[in-house]
Amino acid sequence: MTLAPAGRRTAAAVLTAALLVPLAACGSDDTKKDTGGSPASGSASGAPAANLTVLAAASLTDVFKEAGAAYEKSHPGTKLTFSFAGSQELVAQVSQGSPADVLVTADTKSMDKVRADTGTPAIIAKNRLVIATGEGNPHKVDDLKDLADTKLKVVLAAPEVPAGKYSKQILDKQKIAVKPVSQEPNVRAVLSKVELGEADAGLVYRTDAESAKDKVDAVEIPDDQNAVAQYPAATLKESKNAEAATAFVAWLSSPEGQKILQDAGFQKP
Repeated sequence: MTLAPAGRRTAAAVLTAALLVPLAACGSDDTKKDTGGSPASGSASGAPAANLTVLAAASLTDVFKEAGAAYEKSHPGTKLTFSFAGSQELVAQVSQGSPADVLVTADTKSMDKVRADTGTPAIIAKNRLVIATGEGNPHKVDDLKDLADTKLKVVLAAPEVPAGKYSKQILDKQKIAVKPVSQEPNVRAVLSKVELGEADAGLVYRTDAESAKDKVDAVEIPDDQNAVAQYPAATLKESKNAEAATAFVAWLSSPEGQKILQDAGFQKP
């Protein structure tokens, strides 16, 4: 049977429509698979793959390097880049709009300063201070009172740094006047001074002293004279990888993340 010109146009339109339906369906499936610019934009854990920048307190340097390696292994396609500094410096970076995805500070007050820029923080760990001395404790430092000896070269973190605030808090509580030879921008700088012999003693976190136990000794401070440092972690609202950032913050409170933190000497949140 031969179709009239109008009949041929109608049949062609029907055939074209029929062919486009499966093509549209294929396009839809590809879109679902390629939400991040690549078909492999997810990880085995279900969290989306991403390059995350994490701003973290200096005292987390060693443990976060270990945690980052473990996280990347269990989350293929995710890359973590850490930037370590004093919490006050990290807060300044966030306030100035530096691009990042996660913020972890060594105290809640620092985190509170950028509350408008973060999601709800979660405390992932706690810490306490110790007195770090040279290996073998050559100056026989036994307690906080010994730090008042003017013959002793003592180094503290600066007052605006969480470790510096905690140091001032415990020294003021015991009414001990210490004249530090320097005040450092972060707690790792205090530890370094003691390691290098440029200071006889300094107040650092227990985990810092543990990370350098072959170079420094740690003199414990009784709990009733000590301060408890809390580490809040939060996603940044300006993150372009919000889902992946949320997944990492949640992982820090997971059994795997907590084991790494506690094995490094951090206390349960």
